[in-house]
Amino acid sequence: MTLSLLAITLSLIVTLGYVGVCAASPFGRCRKCNGLGFALAHDRKGKPKRGRHCRRCDGHGIRIRIGRHLYNRWARTYRNGTR
Repeated sequence: MTLSLLAITLSLIVTLGYVGVCAASPFGRCRKCNGLGFALAHDRKGKPKRGRHCRRCDGHGIRIRIGRHLYNRWARTYRNGTR
């Protein structure tokens, strides 16, 4: 097996795996707040406390995956074009 064929096969497996993840679980944890919905702050004693509301995920802690977002845009464009 040549190196290029191996690279193509590996990239195809990774791509299909990501498509499967986007289909099975379209939402992932927010990267900014780590899925909490708010930032962690610390008081003067060092104890963690609830911080500011996360603006990126609007406090829900989940965001739509990039692949699912692209699929939704493609499907909407296709649906509007075939009306």
